[in-house]
Amino acid sequence: MNRGKDANVRKKGCSKPLTPGAAAGGCAFDGAKIVLQPITDVAHLIHAPLACEGNSWDNRGTASSGPTLWRTSFTTDLTELDVVMGHGERKLFKAIREIKETYAPPAIFVYSTCVTALIGDDIEAVCKRAAERFGLPVVPVNAPGFSGSKNLGNKLAGEALLDHVIGTVEPDDAGPYDINILGEFNLSGEFWLVKPLLDRLGIRVRACIPGDARYRDIASAHRARAAMMVCSTALINLARKMEELWDIPFFEGSFYGITDTSQSLRQIAELLVRKGADPEILERTEALIAEQEAIAWKKLAAYRARLQGKRVLLNTGGVKAWSIAHALMEIGVEIVGTSTKKSTAEDKERIKQILKEDHRMFESMGPREMYDILAEHKADIMLSGGRTQYIALKAKTPWLDINQERHHPYAGYAGMVELVRQIDLAIHNPIWSELREPAPWDAQPAMKEELQNMQSETGTFSASQISAPPPAASATGEES
Repeated sequence: MNRGKDANVRKKGCSKPLTPGAAAGGCAFDGAKIVLQPITDVAHLIHAPLACEGNSWDNRGTASSGPTLWRTSFTTDLTELDVVMGHGERKLFKAIREIKETYAPPAIFVYSTCVTALIGDDIEAVCKRAAERFGLPVVPVNAPGFSGSKNLGNKLAGEALLDHVIGTVEPDDAGPYDINILGEFNLSGEFWLVKPLLDRLGIRVRACIPGDARYRDIASAHRARAAMMVCSTALINLARKMEELWDIPFFEGSFYGITDTSQSLRQIAELLVRKGADPEILERTEALIAEQEAIAWKKLAAYRARLQGKRVLLNTGGVKAWSIAHALMEIGVEIVGTSTKKSTAEDKERIKQILKEDHRMFESMGPREMYDILAEHKADIMLSGGRTQYIALKAKTPWLDINQERHHPYAGYAGMVELVRQIDLAIHNPIWSELREPAPWDAQPAMKEELQNMQSETGTFSASQISAPPPAASATGEES
C-alpha cells in the first residue's frame, strides 16, 4: 500500500498510530463492508455467525438509482456446531449456490470475519471453486475484524477490487472523456447533485467507487483516462495502484463548497486534456462554473446576513475536516475548531492553510471539553456525527448531522445551498431561545420558595410527586 510514497513519507506512517489488532473506531471487516456494500447489484455474503452481519448491515446512508440487491442481507449464520464440526467451508459453498440460483447476481462478494479466519476457513479456495462451478465472479474479501482498524478495512477492500475485479471486463465504448471517482459514497444521494454537471461537460463517470456503483462498471474502470480521489483515507492505495498499472492520473479534491467544487471540475478537465481530450473542454468548464457559481451565490445571499460571524464547531474527520470548513468560511462563518481524526497528513496541511491557526485543530476532543466549548457559547452550532449530538443538546446548542447518517445531500453547488439552509434553520429555530430560558421555579421566587419548603419537610421529592394528582379511590373505598 505504501509503495507509491517516497521514503520520508513512508516513515511517518499513519496519521494516528494504532495498536496491532486493535479496532479503533470500527473493525477491519466493518471498513471493508463500508467500501464494498454500496456496489448495488452485487450479493454481499458474510461468512460468520449472525451477529457480524446484523451489526454491520445498512450502517451508511448510501443511495442507489436502481438495483436493490445490496440491501438484502446474506450470511452463512455459522453456529457453534458448525465451528466444532468444521462445516464452515461446506456451508459457505452451499450459500453461494443458493444465492446464484435465487438471485442470479453479476457477482458475489464473500467476507471473511474474525471467527472464520480464526478457525482457518479458506474462503479464497471456496470462492475459486464456486466461480468455476457456477460461472460467475465470486470475490473473496479477506478483512477479518481483528486484523486492524476500520481504515485498514477500507484499504483491504480496495485491494480486493484490484486483485479480483478491476480489469476483468473490457468495455467496448471507452472514450477520451471517461473518469473514475474514488472514495465517493453517494451519501443521501450527494453524487447525484454532481453528476449532472459532469454530464453537461460530456464527461462520463466510468466508475464511481463505491457510491451507486455497478459491478461491470468497476470491472472496466481500468479504461478511464483520469480519476478524482474524494476520500483519501479510504482508497488512496487504489488510486495509486491504478495510476501505476494503467496510467490513470488522479488528484485529491472535494465537492463541498462553491470554490472547491469549481476547482475540482477544472482539475478533471485539465487531467483529461493531458490525456488527449480536446482542449475546448476547458472553455466549456469555465462557462459552466461561471453559470453555476452565479446561481449558487444568488441563493446564498439571502443567508449571508443571517449567518455572518456565526461560530461553528466541526467535529468530523477525513476530507470533511477541511472541505466543510472551507465551504462555510466562504459565506462568513467562523470555524472555532475542527477535528483531524482520520485525516491524512495532506488533509491536516490543508486545514492549517485554511484556518491559519493550529490551536483550532484537535485530534480528539473529549465530551467534557466539547461540552465546555458549547456551554460557554464559544460556538453557535456544532456539526458532527450522531454519537456527539447529545453533548450539543445537553449544552442547549443547535446541532446538525454532517456524517453518514445525514438525510440531506451537501455536495456540489446545490448541496452547498442546502447545507447553509439547514444551518440557518438549526441556529434560528425558536426552540433554542425557549430552551435557554430559566426554569419556572428559578424565574418565580414564590414557586422556588415553595419547592424548597416541600423539600425541607419531606426530604427529597421528584417532579412527578409535585405534579401528579392524588391517587384515585378504588371501588371498595380503599386507595388503589
